[in-house]
Amino acid sequence: MLFGAESNLDLAQALFDLGGVEFGEFNLGPTAGTSPIYLNPRVVISHPTVMRQFARLVHHEVQADQQRRRPRLAHFGAVAGVPMGGLHLATAYSLTSDNPLIYVRASEDEPTIEGRVIPGQTVLIIDDLMTGGTSILHTARALESVGLEVRDAIVLVDREQGGVDHLAEHGYNVMPILRLRTMLTYFHESGLVNRAKYREVIEYLDSNMV
Repeated sequence: MLFGAESNLDLAQALFDLGGVEFGEFNLGPTAGTSPIYLNPRVVISHPTVMRQFARLVHHEVQADQQRRRPRLAHFGAVAGVPMGGLHLATAYSLTSDNPLIYVRASEDEPTIEGRVIPGQTVLIIDDLMTGGTSILHTARALESVGLEVRDAIVLVDREQGGVDHLAEHGYNVMPILRLRTMLTYFHESGLVNRAKYREVIEYLDSNMV
């Protein structure tokens, strides 16, 4: 299923096959704590086929949304990748959709925006993984500091631990390509994850909802 994948769940399967989904006990840092699941979407950078799959999915989602009477996403003139995982995915999408690419480079004094900056232009942020939404928020603020506008972000995987609501409180809309609960259900129903492990992660998510 890894090659020639054409749907969101095929992309979930690809991440699993590439070793981007691990089960055990993982320390995710002082804010996220210990988790029974570890997600590493960056494994896709070594597999151009999967990178193209992500780019096509995003392109399809954006085009379909913009054809709605009430689109969820604002029209945008450029995409910005959140370094580093989001930058690779944003690059793939940029090449697929012909949308200009920019990104934020951290510096000691203040963030630097690489690429052509057009003040007043709306920018769509792309990231690979979202937990609480902090990385996307920092990127949005950096872009806005140079006169760009940010309304929306797209993430490959949402861990569903408060990121969507946190960013909504700051006025930003997030559209996940994959949600962790959907991935877990798919893995369980496909026989990739046993019921005990499935329930353990679901209970972890239930107890860590923000």
